[in-house]
Amino acid sequence: MKASSISEALRVLVAAHQPAFIWGGPGIGKSAVVKQLAEALKITLQDVRALLLDPVDLRGLPFLGNDGRSKWASPEFLPQDGSGILFLDELNAAPAMVQASCYQLVLDRKLGEYTLPEGWAIIAAGNRDSDRGATTRMPTPLRNRFVHLDFEVDVQDWSEWAIQAAIRPEVIAFLRFRPELLSAFDRDTNAFPSPRSWEFVSRILDSLDSQSNPAIEHEVIAGAVGTGAATEFSAFLRMFRELPNIDAILLNPTKEPVPENAAAQYAVASALARCASDMNFDRICLYLDRLPTEFRVLCVRDATLRQPAIRCTAGYTKWAVANHHVIAS
Repeated sequence: MKASSISEALRVLVAAHQPAFIWGGPGIGKSAVVKQLAEALKITLQDVRALLLDPVDLRGLPFLGNDGRSKWASPEFLPQDGSGILFLDELNAAPAMVQASCYQLVLDRKLGEYTLPEGWAIIAAGNRDSDRGATTRMPTPLRNRFVHLDFEVDVQDWSEWAIQAAIRPEVIAFLRFRPELLSAFDRDTNAFPSPRSWEFVSRILDSLDSQSNPAIEHEVIAGAVGTGAATEFSAFLRMFRELPNIDAILLNPTKEPVPENAAAQYAVASALARCASDMNFDRICLYLDRLPTEFRVLCVRDATLRQPAIRCTAGYTKWAVANHHVIAS
């Protein structure tokens, strides 16, 4: 399931108070989907890293009650009231005894004397055994307490998130051109492409200036996504930086040159979407009319996702009428 489908499924399961487990490779955005869901529902997210817990951390510590009998002081991170999502991240990487402690919590919403408040839902996540991460085989009784969702990476879903998260346009354009490099898990290397590591690349580019050493730039990018992906991305960056000047396009949209190769067309469409507004979109449309249809659609969709006010411009109305067949599809 892609991220948007995972989010829709989790909404249903949270409303039903049905525990869910999200399975997926490292760095693909499992935690981010849960965080975004909590924000969308305007509820609290209590993120518990199960890998870091000991069994006693969940049950709490014993103390002597006023009646002379021992009781259990539940840990502070377990919610006491209100509503929210209790997120047990990396649950299948936790020691077997910690997983065993979750049996009652997940199914009965209790843990010894502790009861999970009615307004709270349980979601867990973890890597698959095949990912060769630090995993401990989940006992069958615990597996059977969850609805299981398999998270798969989707470039369009990721691009829509990346636009709203201010990921660099050159990163978005490159991954649309080479979608297979969005997530390319390699168990035998330290660095490999993933949605998380491409976010690192965007931050790196934000920190570099125009005078940065290209060799250093390449090495730090390779340290995030691996040598192969970094080599391709560095070549794409060189091309991206030689594109027609965006300000020049806005000043003279009918005369500025249009790139001929697909990679450059992805790049210029993404760059235009990044700077589009309701004030300049009419001029952007004049330039888009000179691009192939798929790049016109890509630019307009990205621009309107970033700036919804663009839909109220004359340029967008004219474009939508002329391209109603591709919008419908």
